[in-house]
Amino acid sequence: MVEKAQRAGAGKPRMQPSQKAYVGLSAMCSGLGRVREAAKRDPKIQFTSLLHHLTKDLLIQGFKALNKKSAVGVDDETWQMYSTDYVNRISDLHARIHRGAYRAKPSKRIYIEKDDGRKRPIGIAALEDKIVQQATTWLLEAIYEERFLSFSYGFRPGRSQHNALDAIYVAIEQRKVNWVFDADIEGFFDNLNHEWMIKFLEHCIGDPRLIRLIRKWLKAGVSEDGQWLKTEVGTPQGATISPILANIYLHYVLDLWVEQWRKRNARGEVYIVRYADDFVMGFQYESDAKAFNKDLVERLEKFGLRLHPKKTRLIKFGRFAEKDLKQDGKGSPETFEFLGFTHYCGRTRKGKFAIKRKTSKKKMRNSIQRIKTILRKKMHYPLPIVGAWLRLSLRGHFNYYGVPGNRDSMDKFRTTVARTWIRVLQRRSQKGKSLNWSKMAGRITRWLPRAKVTHPYPNQRFCVNT
Repeated sequence: MVEKAQRAGAGKPRMQPSQKAYVGLSAMCSGLGRVREAAKRDPKIQFTSLLHHLTKDLLIQGFKALNKKSAVGVDDETWQMYSTDYVNRISDLHARIHRGAYRAKPSKRIYIEKDDGRKRPIGIAALEDKIVQQATTWLLEAIYEERFLSFSYGFRPGRSQHNALDAIYVAIEQRKVNWVFDADIEGFFDNLNHEWMIKFLEHCIGDPRLIRLIRKWLKAGVSEDGQWLKTEVGTPQGATISPILANIYLHYVLDLWVEQWRKRNARGEVYIVRYADDFVMGFQYESDAKAFNKDLVERLEKFGLRLHPKKTRLIKFGRFAEKDLKQDGKGSPETFEFLGFTHYCGRTRKGKFAIKRKTSKKKMRNSIQRIKTILRKKMHYPLPIVGAWLRLSLRGHFNYYGVPGNRDSMDKFRTTVARTWIRVLQRRSQKGKSLNWSKMAGRITRWLPRAKVTHPYPNQRFCVNT
């Protein structure tokens, strides 16, 4: 984080995430290890022969890595059905891939509700497509993990959402950041341009067989209500291959361009942290931020993308924000949201500037609504079964949101869940109406774990990692 080229989120880790991620896999599939070493030795190398790395062993590992309970695609085949004869079936799949007879099936399109009430389209691939996509993802990661920049965190082995949160926290608190540019690319997965995607892949991949394989998934289309729909742009959200393709696309469209822009155009310090298509930037000067915003719009437009008008904004933020805004008569600094947390300007007990974080109201509301819905479905289940499920739900919530300073939000979440449970039990029967907090106190204490900080302070973990 000291040099300008390493800003944002990250200086080069002493051990790259890929070095950790491929130890077990490379031991079994040594070809991936050789690919990764070649990519590491020569950052500009173009791989002209890659398809032979999609071996039977790698496909079998891809099959075993799939979620056994995931939804089925248009083939209506579950993991359990395929597993009854998976060795022979994968041998046949392997042969079809290498003689060019493999055909990608369309993704089954379903919709899930987004936070804003709109529907998000999700594509569910057929089982064999999932297997080949998983193996191909590992192959592409072996190449690109040595090329991706350090401020990219989403869907990368060895990197988590909390690593991204740590990076933006440290950049704002310890560097010269006075303005925060909170950006979101609108409908990124739906608007990814196929031809540009192929051109970007061909920078590193000179094997036309692998390019054709990836193109098959891009062009396979979707099946909605039994009707096939052609796809000219976009990659299905939910497909195993989509995250790595998204990172490759944004590596060329955004990451490399940002790196050059801040070297050539910025007057002051500039930091960026990207998680998939959601990214946050810190600027020392407002003029840099506004100039960057203008250039970014033009840059994205060239590749068929645009910023989300309601989710992209520039705000005054940092150690001098409160003082400067008061002098201008504009009140308190605004907040921004990133990866489920609301970030706001605060003070330590000694009065020093500090970034404070709390669970986003929207995420809190959605989590509580989800639990309420499931509790109603489990209304007549035995209390120990419901209690055990609630315990797991709260632990999962605290494991993610348990950052220093967020104790009040987590306590509120636990209290709200407990009250929701009581209300559901009160509706279960006539006897249930007599239930109240005092009568349920023992069960609440037993089944609902108390809020716990599960993460260290960002600067501690960030320094260890980098």
